[in-house]
Amino acid sequence: MSAGSKTDDDVRALSFTDRRGATVWLTGLPSAGKSTIARALASRLRADGRRVELLDGDELRTHLTADLGFSREDRDTNVRRVGFVAALLARNGVIALVPVIAPYAAARAAVRADHDANDTAFVEVHVSTSLELCEERDVKGLYAKQRTGELSGLTGVDDPYEIPADPELRLDTQGISVDEAAALVHDALTARGIA
Repeated sequence: MSAGSKTDDDVRALSFTDRRGATVWLTGLPSAGKSTIARALASRLRADGRRVELLDGDELRTHLTADLGFSREDRDTNVRRVGFVAALLARNGVIALVPVIAPYAAARAAVRADHDANDTAFVEVHVSTSLELCEERDVKGLYAKQRTGELSGLTGVDDPYEIPADPELRLDTQGISVDEAAALVHDALTARGIA
């Protein structure tokens, strides 16, 4: 073999590592379906042969940001930390799926700006499930606790949720299945050359 020629292993390594990574940021109210959609999307992307990491907000709160509370400042710090990890993964060819509430527009914009500064794809998906449907689902019992006074500062109820003004995709989950929602996100990523 001549100097400079590539082996089959070199070609496989290039095709694996040169694939474009991205951060897919799924934001919405508690019980909107962010994590459920992200898990279904992860399965689709893995079936495409993509490297995927799911950065679930609840898991990250247990490990990466366990030192933070739920004040506005702490929530913004949480979003910045998660955004940093997602950007790092994305820069290395991984599709980072980030289902987190991220209630404040300025914090989400800062994460987007960090991605833009490093020429890293950032796709914001607003899971725009209505408050009524989220309360009906109440996956973690948060709305019930808020109603009985056990919990305060619940996003969308007694703490603000700033709706994204211009996300790449807005998903109204009323009347569509999880698979249909995941397919819509997958299609949006494909259209951007990511999936």
